[in-house]
Amino acid sequence: MEQSNPLAESHSPSGSAIDPAFSQFCILVVDDSRTLRRILIRELNSLGFNNILEAADGVEAVAIVRSKSIDLMLLDMEMPELDGLGVLTELKSDETYKSLPIIVISGAEQFDKTIKCIEIGAEDYLPKPFDPILLRARIFSSLEKKRLRDLEQKNMALLNQEKELLEVEQLKTEKLMLNILPRPIAERLKRGEKNISGSYPDVTILFSDLVGFTKMSSQTSATDLVKLLNDLFSRFDKRADSLGVEKIKTIGDAYMAVAGLPIPRPDHALLCAELALGMFEDLKAFNQENGKELDMRIGLNSGPVVAGVIGYTKFSYDLWGNTVNTASRMESTSKPGRVQVSPVTYEAIKNEYVLEDGGLMECKGLGEILTHLLVSKK
Repeated sequence: MEQSNPLAESHSPSGSAIDPAFSQFCILVVDDSRTLRRILIRELNSLGFNNILEAADGVEAVAIVRSKSIDLMLLDMEMPELDGLGVLTELKSDETYKSLPIIVISGAEQFDKTIKCIEIGAEDYLPKPFDPILLRARIFSSLEKKRLRDLEQKNMALLNQEKELLEVEQLKTEKLMLNILPRPIAERLKRGEKNISGSYPDVTILFSDLVGFTKMSSQTSATDLVKLLNDLFSRFDKRADSLGVEKIKTIGDAYMAVAGLPIPRPDHALLCAELALGMFEDLKAFNQENGKELDMRIGLNSGPVVAGVIGYTKFSYDLWGNTVNTASRMESTSKPGRVQVSPVTYEAIKNEYVLEDGGLMECKGLGEILTHLLVSKK
Protein backbone atom coordinates (compact mmCIF):
# COMPACT_ATOMS: atom_id res chain seq x y z
CA MET A 1 0.00 0.00 0.00
CA GLU A 2 1.45 3.37 -0.98
CA GLN A 3 2.35 5.62 1.95
CA SER A 4 0.72 9.02 2.04
CA ASN A 5 2.66 12.25 2.27
CA PRO A 6 1.58 14.22 5.37
CA LEU A 7 1.87 17.46 3.45
CA ALA A 8 -0.09 16.11 0.52
CA GLU A 9 -2.88 15.21 2.95
CA SER A 10 -3.51 18.90 3.61
CA HIS A 11 -6.93 19.93 2.57
CA SER A 12 -7.92 21.66 -0.60
CA PRO A 13 -8.92 25.33 -0.46
CA SER A 14 -12.30 24.21 0.80
CA GLY A 15 -11.36 21.07 2.70
CA SER A 16 -10.15 19.36 5.86
CA ALA A 17 -7.37 20.29 8.30
CA ILE A 18 -3.74 19.49 7.61
CA ASP A 19 -1.51 17.45 9.89
CA PRO A 20 -0.92 19.44 13.14
CA ALA A 21 2.84 19.06 12.75
CA PHE A 22 2.72 21.00 9.48
CA SER A 23 0.16 23.54 10.61
CA GLN A 24 2.82 24.87 12.97
CA PHE A 25 5.08 25.96 10.10
CA CYS A 26 5.65 29.71 10.20
CA ILE A 27 5.08 31.42 6.85
CA LEU A 28 6.16 35.01 6.12
CA VAL A 29 4.15 36.89 3.49
CA VAL A 30 6.08 39.81 1.96
CA ASP A 31 4.27 42.30 -0.31
CA ASP A 32 3.99 46.07 -0.34
CA SER A 33 0.29 45.73 -1.20
CA ARG A 34 -1.80 45.19 1.91
CA THR A 35 -4.64 43.86 -0.26
CA LEU A 36 -2.45 41.19 -1.82
CA ARG A 37 -1.10 40.26 1.61
CA ARG A 38 -4.66 39.83 2.89
CA ILE A 39 -5.56 37.62 -0.08
CA LEU A 40 -2.49 35.43 0.43
CA ILE A 41 -3.06 35.15 4.18
CA ARG A 42 -6.71 34.20 3.61
CA GLU A 43 -5.66 31.46 1.18
CA LEU A 44 -3.08 30.19 3.69
CA ASN A 45 -5.69 30.14 6.44
CA SER A 46 -7.98 28.13 4.20
CA LEU A 47 -5.19 25.57 3.82
CA GLY A 48 -4.89 25.25 7.59
CA PHE A 49 -1.90 27.54 8.19
CA ASN A 50 -2.40 30.00 11.04
CA ASN A 51 1.16 30.81 12.08
CA ILE A 52 1.61 33.62 9.55
CA LEU A 53 3.68 36.81 9.65
CA GLU A 54 3.63 39.66 7.16
CA ALA A 55 6.03 42.34 5.97
CA ALA A 56 5.25 45.40 3.85
CA ASP A 57 8.71 45.68 2.25
CA GLY A 58 12.03 43.92 1.82
CA VAL A 59 13.80 45.69 4.69
CA GLU A 60 11.10 44.64 7.14
CA ALA A 61 11.17 41.09 5.73
CA VAL A 62 14.93 40.72 6.31
CA ALA A 63 14.56 42.05 9.85
CA ILE A 64 11.82 39.51 10.65
CA VAL A 65 13.84 36.61 9.22
CA ARG A 66 16.83 37.59 11.36
CA SER A 67 14.72 37.81 14.53
CA LYS A 68 12.27 34.92 14.19
CA SER A 69 12.24 31.32 13.01
CA ILE A 70 10.68 31.30 9.53
CA ASP A 71 9.87 28.10 7.63
CA LEU A 72 8.73 29.59 4.31
CA MET A 73 8.67 33.03 2.68
CA LEU A 74 6.25 34.18 -0.02
CA LEU A 75 8.16 37.07 -1.58
CA ASP A 76 6.85 39.73 -3.96
CA MET A 77 9.32 40.93 -6.59
CA GLU A 78 8.41 44.62 -6.91
CA MET A 79 8.75 46.55 -3.62
CA PRO A 80 10.16 49.93 -2.56
CA GLU A 81 13.57 50.30 -0.83
CA LEU A 82 14.54 46.62 -1.13
CA ASP A 83 12.89 44.50 -3.82
CA GLY A 84 12.55 40.73 -3.94
CA LEU A 85 15.85 40.29 -5.76
CA GLY A 86 17.62 42.35 -3.08
CA VAL A 87 16.03 40.31 -0.27
CA LEU A 88 17.14 37.05 -1.88
CA THR A 89 20.66 38.35 -2.50
CA GLU A 90 21.04 39.41 1.13
CA LEU A 91 19.58 36.29 2.72
CA LYS A 92 21.17 33.71 0.44
CA SER A 93 24.61 35.22 0.96
CA ASP A 94 24.28 34.32 4.67
CA GLU A 95 24.91 30.64 5.51
CA THR A 96 22.28 30.84 8.26
CA TYR A 97 19.46 31.45 5.77
CA LYS A 98 20.66 29.60 2.68
CA SER A 99 18.25 26.74 3.32
CA LEU A 100 15.21 29.00 3.94
CA PRO A 101 12.65 28.16 1.21
CA ILE A 102 11.47 31.29 -0.64
CA ILE A 103 8.72 31.32 -3.24
CA VAL A 104 8.93 34.37 -5.50
CA ILE A 105 5.65 35.97 -6.60
CA SER A 106 6.12 37.77 -9.91
CA GLY A 107 4.23 39.06 -12.92
CA ALA A 108 4.84 37.94 -16.50
CA GLU A 109 6.85 41.11 -17.23
CA GLN A 110 9.30 40.18 -14.42
CA PHE A 111 10.29 36.85 -15.94
CA ASP A 112 14.00 37.74 -16.27
CA LYS A 113 14.14 38.78 -12.62
CA THR A 114 12.36 35.59 -11.66
CA ILE A 115 15.01 33.52 -13.43
CA LYS A 116 17.69 35.50 -11.59
CA CYS A 117 15.95 34.81 -8.27
CA ILE A 118 15.89 31.07 -8.98
CA GLU A 119 19.60 31.21 -9.81
CA ILE A 120 20.33 32.98 -6.50
CA GLY A 121 18.44 30.37 -4.50
CA ALA A 122 14.68 30.85 -4.62
CA GLU A 123 12.84 27.57 -4.03
CA ASP A 124 10.08 28.21 -6.59
CA TYR A 125 7.97 30.95 -8.14
CA LEU A 126 4.30 31.85 -8.37
CA PRO A 127 2.96 33.92 -11.28
CA LYS A 128 0.58 36.83 -10.75
CA PRO A 129 -2.35 36.65 -10.57
CA PHE A 130 -1.82 33.39 -8.65
CA ASP A 131 -4.07 30.37 -8.88
CA PRO A 132 -5.14 28.92 -5.47
CA ILE A 133 -4.47 25.34 -6.57
CA LEU A 134 -1.03 26.30 -7.88
CA LEU A 135 -0.36 28.22 -4.64
CA ARG A 136 -1.24 25.13 -2.63
CA ALA A 137 1.03 22.92 -4.75
CA ARG A 138 3.97 25.33 -4.53
CA ILE A 139 3.64 25.74 -0.74
CA PHE A 140 3.31 22.07 0.09
CA SER A 141 6.14 21.14 -2.27
CA SER A 142 8.47 23.71 -0.66
CA LEU A 143 7.52 22.75 2.90
CA GLU A 144 7.96 19.05 2.17
CA LYS A 145 11.47 19.76 0.83
CA LYS A 146 12.21 21.77 3.97
CA ARG A 147 10.90 18.98 6.18
CA LEU A 148 13.19 16.49 4.45
CA ARG A 149 16.16 18.88 4.69
CA ASP A 150 15.51 19.44 8.39
CA LEU A 151 15.26 15.70 8.92
CA GLU A 152 18.52 15.16 7.04
CA GLN A 153 20.26 17.84 9.11
CA LYS A 154 18.95 16.29 12.30
CA ASN A 155 20.18 12.86 11.23
CA MET A 156 23.55 14.31 10.25
CA ALA A 157 23.81 16.01 13.65
CA LEU A 158 23.04 12.70 15.36
CA LEU A 159 25.58 10.89 13.19
CA ASN A 160 28.24 13.50 13.98
CA GLN A 161 27.44 13.21 17.67
CA GLU A 162 27.70 9.43 17.51
CA LYS A 163 30.97 9.76 15.58
CA GLU A 164 32.39 12.08 18.24
CA LEU A 165 31.31 9.70 21.01
CA LEU A 166 32.87 6.79 19.11
CA GLU A 167 36.13 8.72 18.71
CA VAL A 168 36.16 9.48 22.44
CA GLU A 169 35.58 5.80 23.24
CA GLN A 170 38.33 4.80 20.79
CA LEU A 171 40.74 7.19 22.52
CA LYS A 172 39.77 5.72 25.89
CA THR A 173 40.31 2.21 24.56
CA GLU A 174 43.67 3.15 23.05
CA LYS A 175 44.77 4.80 26.31
CA LEU A 176 43.70 1.72 28.25
CA MET A 177 45.61 -0.55 25.86
CA LEU A 178 48.73 1.59 26.25
CA ASN A 179 48.39 1.32 30.02
CA ILE A 180 48.41 -2.47 29.70
CA LEU A 181 50.60 -3.14 26.67
CA PRO A 182 53.74 -1.66 25.10
CA ARG A 183 52.83 0.73 22.28
CA PRO A 184 54.19 -1.45 19.41
CA ILE A 185 52.21 -4.42 20.75
CA ALA A 186 49.06 -2.30 21.16
CA GLU A 187 49.42 -1.10 17.55
CA ARG A 188 49.63 -4.69 16.31
CA LEU A 189 46.50 -5.61 18.25
CA LYS A 190 44.66 -2.62 16.75
CA ARG A 191 45.59 -3.88 13.28
CA GLY A 192 43.84 -7.15 14.13
CA GLU A 193 46.88 -9.36 14.70
CA LYS A 194 46.43 -12.41 16.89
CA ASN A 195 48.81 -14.70 18.75
CA ILE A 196 51.37 -11.91 19.16
CA SER A 197 54.63 -13.33 20.48
CA GLY A 198 58.36 -13.10 19.90
CA SER A 199 61.78 -14.21 21.07
CA TYR A 200 64.22 -11.60 22.34
CA PRO A 201 67.84 -12.73 22.71
CA ASP A 202 69.05 -10.00 25.04
CA VAL A 203 66.96 -8.08 27.60
CA THR A 204 67.23 -7.16 31.26
CA ILE A 205 64.48 -7.88 33.76
CA LEU A 206 63.86 -6.07 37.03
CA PHE A 207 61.88 -7.49 39.94
CA SER A 208 61.20 -5.55 43.12
CA ASP A 209 59.39 -6.42 46.34
CA LEU A 210 58.45 -4.20 49.27
CA VAL A 211 59.75 -5.07 52.74
CA GLY A 212 57.36 -4.24 55.57
CA PHE A 213 54.32 -4.10 53.36
CA THR A 214 52.52 -6.95 55.16
CA LYS A 215 52.87 -5.15 58.50
CA MET A 216 51.68 -1.88 56.97
CA SER A 217 48.70 -3.56 55.34
CA SER A 218 47.51 -4.95 58.70
CA GLN A 219 47.52 -1.44 60.16
CA THR A 220 45.93 0.38 57.20
CA SER A 221 42.40 0.39 55.80
CA ALA A 222 41.89 -1.22 52.40
CA THR A 223 41.10 2.13 50.75
CA ASP A 224 44.19 3.84 52.17
CA LEU A 225 46.36 0.83 51.35
CA VAL A 226 45.38 0.87 47.68
CA LYS A 227 45.87 4.64 47.59
CA LEU A 228 49.38 4.38 49.06
CA LEU A 229 50.41 1.50 46.80
CA ASN A 230 49.09 3.34 43.75
CA ASP A 231 51.05 6.44 44.78
CA LEU A 232 54.31 4.50 45.05
CA PHE A 233 53.87 2.41 41.91
CA SER A 234 52.85 5.49 39.92
CA ARG A 235 56.22 7.00 40.82
CA PHE A 236 57.90 3.83 39.55
CA ASP A 237 55.81 3.95 36.36
CA LYS A 238 56.81 7.54 35.60
CA ARG A 239 60.48 6.78 36.12
CA ALA A 240 60.33 3.63 33.96
CA ASP A 241 58.51 5.51 31.20
CA SER A 242 61.06 8.33 31.23
CA LEU A 243 63.89 5.80 30.81
CA GLY A 244 62.18 3.77 28.10
CA VAL A 245 61.74 0.72 30.32
CA GLU A 246 58.53 -1.30 29.94
CA LYS A 247 56.51 -2.04 33.06
CA ILE A 248 55.17 -5.58 32.70
CA LYS A 249 52.95 -6.01 35.75
CA THR A 250 52.49 -5.74 39.48
CA ILE A 251 51.61 -8.69 41.69
CA GLY A 252 50.56 -7.52 45.13
CA ASP A 253 53.48 -5.38 46.30
CA ALA A 254 55.87 -6.78 43.66
CA TYR A 255 56.83 -4.79 40.56
CA MET A 256 58.21 -6.20 37.29
CA ALA A 257 59.77 -4.28 34.40
CA VAL A 258 61.98 -5.06 31.40
CA ALA A 259 64.32 -3.14 29.11
CA GLY A 260 65.22 -4.19 25.57
CA LEU A 261 61.79 -5.19 24.29
CA PRO A 262 59.59 -5.00 22.32
CA ILE A 263 62.16 -2.71 20.65
CA PRO A 264 65.67 -4.16 21.18
CA ARG A 265 68.37 -1.81 22.46
CA PRO A 266 71.96 -2.51 23.56
CA ASP A 267 71.85 -0.45 26.78
CA HIS A 268 69.01 -2.45 28.39
CA ALA A 269 71.05 -3.49 31.43
CA LEU A 270 72.25 0.07 32.08
CA LEU A 271 68.66 1.32 31.91
CA CYS A 272 67.44 -1.20 34.46
CA ALA A 273 70.34 -0.38 36.78
CA GLU A 274 69.42 3.29 36.60
CA LEU A 275 65.77 2.48 37.18
CA ALA A 276 66.60 0.33 40.23
CA LEU A 277 68.59 3.08 41.94
CA GLY A 278 65.92 5.62 41.04
CA MET A 279 63.19 3.43 42.57
CA PHE A 280 64.96 3.63 45.92
CA GLU A 281 64.93 7.42 45.60
CA ASP A 282 61.20 7.26 44.90
CA LEU A 283 60.66 5.00 47.93
CA LYS A 284 62.60 7.37 50.18
CA ALA A 285 60.47 10.33 49.05
CA PHE A 286 57.30 8.25 49.48
CA ASN A 287 58.23 7.29 53.06
CA GLN A 288 59.01 10.90 53.99
CA GLU A 289 55.75 12.24 52.54
CA ASN A 290 53.56 9.52 54.08
CA GLY A 291 55.32 8.81 57.35
CA LYS A 292 56.11 5.21 56.41
CA GLU A 293 59.16 2.98 56.87
CA LEU A 294 58.92 0.67 53.90
CA ASP A 295 62.04 -0.93 52.44
CA MET A 296 62.57 -2.79 49.18
CA ARG A 297 64.55 -5.56 47.52
CA ILE A 298 65.40 -5.49 43.81
CA GLY A 299 66.87 -8.15 41.53
CA LEU A 300 68.25 -7.81 37.99
CA ASN A 301 69.11 -10.42 35.39
CA SER A 302 69.85 -10.29 31.67
CA GLY A 303 69.39 -12.81 28.89
CA PRO A 304 66.92 -14.23 26.34
CA VAL A 305 63.16 -14.35 26.88
CA VAL A 306 59.96 -15.19 25.07
CA ALA A 307 57.28 -12.49 25.26
CA GLY A 308 53.70 -12.37 24.08
CA VAL A 309 50.09 -11.38 24.62
CA ILE A 310 47.86 -13.82 26.45
CA GLY A 311 44.18 -13.67 27.31
CA TYR A 312 40.89 -13.33 25.44
CA THR A 313 38.78 -10.77 27.29
CA LYS A 314 41.59 -9.34 29.43
CA PHE A 315 44.92 -8.96 27.66
CA SER A 316 48.24 -9.39 29.42
CA TYR A 317 51.74 -8.97 28.04
CA ASP A 318 54.10 -11.35 29.82
CA LEU A 319 57.58 -12.88 29.66
CA TRP A 320 58.76 -16.46 30.01
CA GLY A 321 62.08 -18.27 30.27
CA ASN A 322 64.96 -19.07 32.59
CA THR A 323 66.04 -15.41 32.47
CA VAL A 324 62.76 -14.43 34.16
CA ASN A 325 63.18 -17.10 36.86
CA THR A 326 66.72 -16.00 37.62
CA ALA A 327 65.70 -12.34 37.88
CA SER A 328 62.98 -13.35 40.35
CA ARG A 329 65.51 -15.29 42.43
CA MET A 330 67.86 -12.30 42.39
CA GLU A 331 65.10 -10.28 44.02
CA SER A 332 63.89 -12.88 46.54
CA THR A 333 67.43 -13.58 47.83
CA SER A 334 68.53 -9.94 47.89
CA LYS A 335 68.98 -8.04 51.12
CA PRO A 336 66.50 -5.27 52.04
CA GLY A 337 67.59 -1.94 50.62
CA ARG A 338 69.86 -3.53 48.01
CA VAL A 339 69.87 -4.29 44.28
CA GLN A 340 71.23 -7.76 43.60
CA VAL A 341 72.41 -8.54 40.06
CA SER A 342 73.26 -11.79 38.28
CA PRO A 343 76.66 -12.50 36.67
CA VAL A 344 75.28 -11.67 33.18
CA THR A 345 73.96 -8.29 34.26
CA TYR A 346 77.17 -7.60 36.23
CA GLU A 347 79.25 -8.01 33.08
CA ALA A 348 76.93 -5.64 31.19
CA ILE A 349 77.06 -2.77 33.73
CA LYS A 350 80.38 -3.12 35.58
CA ASN A 351 82.10 -0.42 33.52
CA GLU A 352 79.40 2.17 34.25
CA TYR A 353 78.37 1.29 37.82
CA VAL A 354 80.01 0.62 41.16
CA LEU A 355 79.21 -2.88 42.43
CA GLU A 356 80.34 -4.94 45.38
CA ASP A 357 80.66 -8.70 45.80
CA GLY A 358 77.43 -10.32 46.94
CA GLY A 359 78.90 -13.79 47.36
CA LEU A 360 77.46 -17.12 46.34
CA MET A 361 73.69 -17.19 46.64
CA GLU A 362 71.69 -20.41 46.73
CA CYS A 363 68.73 -19.91 44.37
CA LYS A 364 65.88 -22.40 44.38
CA GLY A 365 65.90 -24.49 41.23
CA LEU A 366 69.06 -22.80 39.96
CA GLY A 367 71.77 -23.78 42.44
CA GLU A 368 74.50 -21.41 43.64
CA ILE A 369 74.95 -18.14 41.76
CA LEU A 370 77.76 -15.63 42.24
CA THR A 371 76.01 -12.30 42.75
CA HIS A 372 76.93 -8.62 43.01
CA LEU A 373 75.21 -5.72 44.71
CA LEU A 374 74.64 -2.48 42.82
CA VAL A 375 75.97 0.54 44.75
CA SER A 376 75.95 3.61 42.50
CA LYS A 377 76.80 5.01 39.13
CA LYS A 378 80.49 5.71 38.52
